[in-house]
Amino acid sequence: MPTYGYRCTKCEHTFEVFQSIKDDPISVCEKCGGKVKRLVFPVGIAFKGSGFHINDYCRPKKPGGNGEESSGAKSEEKPKVADTSVK
Repeated sequence: MPTYGYRCTKCEHTFEVFQSIKDDPISVCEKCGGKVKRLVFPVGIAFKGSGFHINDYCRPKKPGGNGEESSGAKSEEKPKVADTSVK
């Protein structure tokens, strides 16, 4: 069940309540009987795993050189293909 925060508009008493989403929001302060407002708390989101923001962040350089693969394997260049389009 989610935790909801409330603050009294009369005495400024702040409290939290575990409530179901289906429950009605609390409208009366448990301390003085004044009106209460529901508080909104910011929630942090962390996307983990491959595929999130792959173009936004650079990949860390591998140890042992200038950022190239340390296994000794070099990337092969693709052969250039002649342009055969009709102009």
